[in-house]
Amino acid sequence: MSTSVVLKSQSVESTMLLPLWGRATYSRKDPAILDDQDAIRLIKQCEYDFAPVAKSFGEFSGLTYIARARRFDDAIRNYLAKHPRATVVNIGAGLDTTFSRIDNGLINYYNLDLPDAIAYRKSLLEDTPRNTCIAKNFLDPSWFDDIIFNMEDGIVFISAGVFYYFKEEQLKTIIAAMAQRFSGGELYFDAEPKYAVKGSNRMVEKSGNKGAMMHFWVNNNEQLEQWSPNIRVSSQSLLKGITMNESWGIGTRLAFRACNCIKFMKLICLKFAH
Repeated sequence: MSTSVVLKSQSVESTMLLPLWGRATYSRKDPAILDDQDAIRLIKQCEYDFAPVAKSFGEFSGLTYIARARRFDDAIRNYLAKHPRATVVNIGAGLDTTFSRIDNGLINYYNLDLPDAIAYRKSLLEDTPRNTCIAKNFLDPSWFDDIIFNMEDGIVFISAGVFYYFKEEQLKTIIAAMAQRFSGGELYFDAEPKYAVKGSNRMVEKSGNKGAMMHFWVNNNEQLEQWSPNIRVSSQSLLKGITMNESWGIGTRLAFRACNCIKFMKLICLKFAH
């Protein structure tokens, strides 16, 4: 497939190309962490100049994309081990290719994103019976009715690199509604403390996109526990369990160790009460 759909360069939607670049570039270099052949194939089809991205994002930033994808894959696999027929919803899916890596032949998988993003995705990736797109705003709860949900089968939500672009009150409202509707489900997302989000905004600007500023950060779990009485919060370093490669630069290895110790980047799990 080839695409005639063009993303606006100064938009949140265009940020979907950053993790695609990271997964394609660094899974070639370190497939032991993530082997994303779909990303490698897809990036060749995108009519986009990745040179500014490659110049702005160094080895550490690139490797965090495959580390993050691996952590989300592992979280889904752990959930599917207990709920093999679960529904999986990828919030802000963009050009994510998680389904091809974790599919057990039984799940129902949904890629939820804004209409422009889904149009671009569908120009490169076709829907299949168990891997389909929903072209809606995450904040519009009407998407609740577009997915299969059986409480006995379970449901798990993932959102990689997306919640940063929302205001906390927006997230609080929609996630409280999710916790009410999808009892027993789990939601995984990544987050950074306030000072790190400021640094990330500078990085995105350097890549050429000044229209996708980040707003949301998490300094502590107590902040999230106020969202709803129906959620339980846990978190850990996003890089936990990722084995460093001695071929990485010394700066990258030091940054990995430091970020692991201080939870510079977090993987957060919200469990929805039954």
